[in-house]
Amino acid sequence: MSRLVAAASAGSALLAAHAAVNARLLRSPPAAVSSGGLRADAHSLVSVLLPVRDEAQRVGPCVRALLASRDVHYELLILDDGSTDSTAEVVRRTAGSDLRVRVLQGTPLPPGWLGKPHACQQLADDAAGDVLVFVDADVVLRPDGLSRSLALLDDAGLDLVSPYPRQLVATAAERLVQPLLQWSWLTFLPLRLAERSPSPALCAANGQLLACRAEAYRAAGGHTGVRAEVVEDVALARRFKAQGYRATVADGTDIATCRMYWGWPELRDGYTKSLWAAFGSTPGAVGATALLAWLYLLPPAAAVTGVVRRRSALTRMGVAGYVAGVAGRMVTAARTGGRLTDAPAHPASVAAMAWLTARSLRHHRAGTTTWKGRVIT
Repeated sequence: MSRLVAAASAGSALLAAHAAVNARLLRSPPAAVSSGGLRADAHSLVSVLLPVRDEAQRVGPCVRALLASRDVHYELLILDDGSTDSTAEVVRRTAGSDLRVRVLQGTPLPPGWLGKPHACQQLADDAAGDVLVFVDADVVLRPDGLSRSLALLDDAGLDLVSPYPRQLVATAAERLVQPLLQWSWLTFLPLRLAERSPSPALCAANGQLLACRAEAYRAAGGHTGVRAEVVEDVALARRFKAQGYRATVADGTDIATCRMYWGWPELRDGYTKSLWAAFGSTPGAVGATALLAWLYLLPPAAAVTGVVRRRSALTRMGVAGYVAGVAGRMVTAARTGGRLTDAPAHPASVAAMAWLTARSLRHHRAGTTTWKGRVIT
């Protein structure tokens, strides 16, 4: 056991160091973009695409923020994907008579499609811009958020960029699980190598806020090419890379916020919907969960065991591994606007994610995975 603990602690320390390197290399939108420098003329028109389904409680702040965007010539297309609440009414009331806004009514979901890819493809089909910016209804952008995202796309010579919004958390469950989103790719994905590599496997993206060149989007097959993908944002970025385009994730902490889930029931059901697919396969999900348990659960368990059994060497190794895991979380939190005070609960976060992964796999195998009233297979 001592060797396993020592190896896990060393691995945690190396990954914490890797997260620190990634935190320095992570691309961010330019600090300021003037209307003269971005280039109001760099893009003839930008299409901002917002798919919504039962988002009456969230969509208002999102639309208001988008309409406050500056230094960009854009159209805002909003597609109501069969909402059963007052989403469409809220959208129309918020948008008012703004001529930049068009509200579309989604068509019925065809066989073989999941809801979000279908909604996004319909929006893209109606878009006239040379850049497409996909936004989720729970995202609130700063007035310069769009212009700075476009500046990042241009300055870095990218075809797709996903500026990761600052993740807002309120409840204990959100604070426990949500920080693992940024932590995962900052810890495990070599960002600069992934950006340069043509390998689709080296890829991360977040559909909450995603900007891409329309020509590259269509050449990569658009959302039609990821029509049945639960984790459609990463799948789309992989298709870009497979076609020879450059795609990467970036830091959007300073330009957008997102409260992805409101409380435990939403969070539980949201991750149940997607985690079975997030690792590529059932064996991949099991293997990734086992790896995380070895790296981040075994050391603190060994530290407790060492104290109880008075084995000082085991205690020291376990504490070292625990501290390394917490350090990695703190690096991520400091870089992405998270809470440093939540980092000591990292083992509990990993345990919660393991439980959610197991639940997701169980529901997928039973065919009982649903989201917003639709069955996901």
